Amino acid sequence: MSFQVTILGSGTSSGVPMIACECEVCQSNNQKDKRLRSSILVSHNGHNFCVDSGPDFRQQMLNNQVKRLDGILYTHEHKDHTAGMDDVRAFNFIQQKDMPLYCSERVERALRMEFSYVFSDDKYPGIPNVDLKRLDENPFTLPSGLEVIPIQVLHHRLPVYGFRFGDLTYITDANYISESEKEKIKGSKVLILNALRKTPHISHFTFQEALNLIEELQPERAFLTHISHMLGKHDEILSWCPPHVQPCFDGMVITV
Repeated sequence: MSFQVTILGSGTSSGVPMIACECEVCQSNNQKDKRLRSSILVSHNGHNFCVDSGPDFRQQMLNNQVKRLDGILYTHEHKDHTAGMDDVRAFNFIQQKDMPLYCSERVERALRMEFSYVFSDDKYPGIPNVDLKRLDENPFTLPSGLEVIPIQVLHHRLPVYGFRFGDLTYITDANYISESEKEKIKGSKVLILNALRKTPHISHFTFQEALNLIEELQPERAFLTHISHMLGKHDEILSWCPPHVQPCFDGMVITV
């Protein structure tokens, strides 16, 4: 079951470069050091599915020339993962159908509050049209035929979903995974995992914590995402990684 994952964004909530920052990472001329907010595009059997729609969603769709989108899976309700939801209306217009949004009850409450006009009984012309689909711990199958296993992780105290798509697992915004949830990840050939910076953080894995978890879970290949300017330049990070691990960069395509 071959499919592709495109890294739409590999940065943390502030993106890289960060506004007004003059550090060497933010001032880098290397395009791989330009990181939009974290998101991926899963392409399978002619279908495309996003994980999250952050504030860079529109630009990510344009940058990667995405002409069709068949659904969005939400990890959690923070704005750097939901703020771009309004822009699904472009796909509504082109595809002439509602956009499926796969989300937990908690994320649904946040979307209904932040985008109240979308869910109003008196709909204004031109607003997004969405079809909410409830996520829980149970596996499900996307319309393309790709099986998805939700993985429950913690972002400090906030419940967040990671997702296993076939042989690839994607986990962002996490600093704790229980042993029972790790069992759902084991056997993945590819693991994409958040690695914010080198120093400890209250709600994200550090670079070394991510490497330790990769060593424990033993994927064939691993990729680091949700990277801040505090971790370093792309080429530096790559030089610190074992051969089967590398930092993501925006526009990277991973074939599974």
